[in-house]
Amino acid sequence: MTEELRADARTTDEVMAGRLAKIAELRDKGIEPFRDGFERTASVGDVVSRYSGLEAGEETDDIVTVAGRIVAKRDQGKVLFLVIRDGAAEIQAFCRLNVLGDEAFSFARDLDLGDWVGVTGRVIRTRRGELSVSPGEVVLLSKSIRPLPEKYHGLADTETRYRQRYVDLIANPEVRTVFETRFRVIAAIRRFMDARGFLEVETPMLQPIPGGATARPFVTHHNALDMDLYLRIAPELYLKRLLVGGFERVYEVNRSFRNEGMSPRHNPEFTMLEAYQAYGTMETMRELTESLITRVAEEVLGTLEIEYQGVAVSLISPWRQATMADLVSEAVGGEVSVHTPVAELLVLCDRHQVPVDPSWGPGKLLTELFEKLVEHTLIQPTFVTGYPAEVSPLARRNDADPAITDRFELMITGREFANAFSELVDPLDQRSRFQAQAAAKDAGDDEAMWVDEDYLRAQEYGMPPAGGLGIGIDRLVMLLTDSASIRDVLLFPHMRPEA
Repeated sequence: MTEELRADARTTDEVMAGRLAKIAELRDKGIEPFRDGFERTASVGDVVSRYSGLEAGEETDDIVTVAGRIVAKRDQGKVLFLVIRDGAAEIQAFCRLNVLGDEAFSFARDLDLGDWVGVTGRVIRTRRGELSVSPGEVVLLSKSIRPLPEKYHGLADTETRYRQRYVDLIANPEVRTVFETRFRVIAAIRRFMDARGFLEVETPMLQPIPGGATARPFVTHHNALDMDLYLRIAPELYLKRLLVGGFERVYEVNRSFRNEGMSPRHNPEFTMLEAYQAYGTMETMRELTESLITRVAEEVLGTLEIEYQGVAVSLISPWRQATMADLVSEAVGGEVSVHTPVAELLVLCDRHQVPVDPSWGPGKLLTELFEKLVEHTLIQPTFVTGYPAEVSPLARRNDADPAITDRFELMITGREFANAFSELVDPLDQRSRFQAQAAAKDAGDDEAMWVDEDYLRAQEYGMPPAGGLGIGIDRLVMLLTDSASIRDVLLFPHMRPEA
């Protein structure tokens, strides 16, 4: 084992000083340690796949040129083994003194873990069964100055893994699989939506009025216009403006931002799918949601029977549907609904230690009871319907009971994955709800919506009946990759400043 592989051999500063000295020495010899490009004849993965049938001890006359990072090194005197990783695949460079010659062999021996190299040579399989390239040439492409984490221990510290994802990907190759899955999920979502006749669009990330959700926004200032702008908390109101303009099916895979707390389920910057369909309803969106998630799971994982954090989850249709009132009634052991007197709901909140605000009506109190007592128990896919109008400022009121809306939230593994409803297209009702939200904001609710006069003006031109849907892509990827924290599925999650 080389000195560099022994964790206690040298400090990072000493290793870096040694490598900087090597860079200077190479340049003194006229060798540039940071080359401009390199031509390969194949990727490592291609070579591994193409020669998988090679027998132990078999050698070919096939010459290949591959490139990658040195992730392991073993020196046996006249033989040097370099393990080179290119993407997710690895191959061994079987360097022999009698093949390379003294100068080239000495050069290869002086390479460090983390260096990027190019290797040209014959494809062989050693007597011990290792697929290898027997190089006649080894070229340094980019010198690594900072040492990698010790190979056999990897990088286990989560703080460092999240801050330095580039190192995490080197030290823990399985992490790459999570992110490959993430991007396959997003690609599968786009294919599904495109096949359903939806048009992918783009809407502003900087907005004069943040809308489409109840959340605290990030604020910035545009100097040329001398006005405050807000990072969007949702693209909803702009997408619905497109329905007014005549687009019938639109969607956006969007980045949204909410200036709120961080947790294993929340990051201030996150990715969502939002979709709107003219003439659709809540039921249209329910079918769309279930079909989309099952299709994506089948395409990416090949199964609808998965495990999340040790718990079996079945995505096989049909999924359960239940009203919020029925679920809360079951939890408290008596019938309650949005029509239950506030005094009775307050007693239940007190009994179950649910914090309340004096301004809340029955709809908000019922929702708080649901979130405290029920939400975490819904492990299998469940569409929760009957959301109170009080907590649904953009959803259409139910025809039979105007105190609730035609809205659902999809719960899986005790957390929300999707929110959808029949859209509120009545500008008069919408204005009154905006005004109620504005009053809540004036009373101190930082997450309440503002009155968006331009959106109301758009609705006044006439908006078709429609269904709308939002799906949290980060949470969906967490589910499909069995990841406990949202930070595990974000390449570069937000972190507190380093001490």
